[in-house]
Amino acid sequence: MTIETWAAFVAASAVLLVIPGPTILLVVSYALGQGWRTALPMAVGVALGDFTAMTLSMLGIGALLMASATVFTLLKWIGAAYLIYLGVKLFRAGGTLDATPRRDATPPLKMMAHAWLITALNPKSITFFVAFLPQFIDRHADFLTQMIVFETTFLTLAFANAFGYALVASRAGRLVRSPRAIRIFNRTGGTLLVGAGVATAVARSGN
Repeated sequence: MTIETWAAFVAASAVLLVIPGPTILLVVSYALGQGWRTALPMAVGVALGDFTAMTLSMLGIGALLMASATVFTLLKWIGAAYLIYLGVKLFRAGGTLDATPRRDATPPLKMMAHAWLITALNPKSITFFVAFLPQFIDRHADFLTQMIVFETTFLTLAFANAFGYALVASRAGRLVRSPRAIRIFNRTGGTLLVGAGVATAVARSGN
């Protein structure tokens, strides 16, 4: 794995993580209702959930890689198309973030478990990782090493992102509920996702 590939993975992951989804909605809901103390258990739960979904996805990708180089290349094409689809869908999402404050007193462990369940058991998470990760995997390099590097990187970013969202929501709730701010997030993220999908498709066709 080259440093350029890793840097591209970091940039793409950061963009994808900051885009509000079901996990972030849950984080914001708890933070709006119960304050900054939710940040740590929610961030840990999100990281554990992403670890579960990402590990399952990586094991499946590894099996495909060992089975057939052609199938693996096809998966990359499908992944590029999927990124473009997600980008267009996000761009058209508008400026709504439906996060209702959760004011019921919830123990930290229960919050963490809730975040883990929402993140890990969402079928879209595994589907996303299967489409996203192959874009950065080198078939000729050691797969286990790449798996460790990518998972460590993504989970660190996922923890920081969830923690940051919780702090912002607890201190500046108006921002995360601002249609204008969410619209900017969605359109910027959607544009970047489409660009990543197109760039990946071009790279595939150039090989």
